Amino acid sequence: MNHYTKFAGRFAVLLHKLEQQKVVVIGHQRPDGDCIGSQVALCRVLRSQGIDAVCMNPDAVPRRIKFLIGDTPFYRRDELPAADRFAIFTDCADHGRAGDKVKALYPTPLACFDHHVSNIGFARHNFVDTGSAATAEVLAGLFFDADITFDATTAQALYTGIMTDTGQFRFPSTSYRVFRLCAELVARGANPAQAGLELFERESSGKLKLLQHYISSLKLECNGRVCIGVLPQGIFEKVGATVEDTEGLVDYARSIEGVEVGVLIEERESAVKASLRAKHTSYRMDSVAAEFNGGGHASAAGLNYPDTLAGFYPKLVAALCRRLAEVDAAKS
Repeated sequence: MNHYTKFAGRFAVLLHKLEQQKVVVIGHQRPDGDCIGSQVALCRVLRSQGIDAVCMNPDAVPRRIKFLIGDTPFYRRDELPAADRFAIFTDCADHGRAGDKVKALYPTPLACFDHHVSNIGFARHNFVDTGSAATAEVLAGLFFDADITFDATTAQALYTGIMTDTGQFRFPSTSYRVFRLCAELVARGANPAQAGLELFERESSGKLKLLQHYISSLKLECNGRVCIGVLPQGIFEKVGATVEDTEGLVDYARSIEGVEVGVLIEERESAVKASLRAKHTSYRMDSVAAEFNGGGHASAAGLNYPDTLAGFYPKLVAALCRRLAEVDAAKS
């Protein structure tokens, strides 16, 4: 069964173009399981084809995701030895998702593999499928279609990426194809139990304290259909947590009965960061985030906005209430 027929020919052309070349596989800032898993898997497959590929990310690989790397050559932005390399972006909705410095270092990306609905294609060769749950799903399908053999480390990276972006196979993007691909990945060496253990059973004490503060700050807006929690500036130092520990916090706000959208706002010195999570794709969180120069998925998006918490909060509430009203009107 072919999964991505529309990409097959172009993927073969890309592999041919990269023969005997040097490549850097780039992921986005504050990477998650799909980002790192996609980077690792693509890098390892390229290396298996005789291509000199390495991974690079502007940020450190989160503690709970390091198990995916294995012996894959993986660098921070400023650690990568100077070399003239073709740049391939993974899980990046736009050219700037890896940061302005990376964008300046690699101004003309050769290729992009992604699944974000806001991606309009910023590379020379774009493999963007917005119907896929994860970038790792796109890559897994491409590798299977091309009949490429890969090792258990690659299978684990792809499986974990898919599991992450499907919310442990709970989100609406979870499809028949997702389960078919994951079954094949398990057959090739992916270990679901290990992925679950590493991602969800190695919480730090700092994260639990952060969670306690976040839950205590939750506030209902838009007639109880939006739930917003705030992490004030300085809270990470106060409780001994890191930014990595915010992963999954926003899901607690969304999980409340009657709530359609959960929000996590992080207050910073001269800006705010917000994560938006909706229970249904019709709410188009990527569109709401775009109003504040952000982006992402239809049901999961994020933004960084230069404003104070006091100034940003009412703007966001207004945008979310307006979006809920638009969806309600479309249904009536």
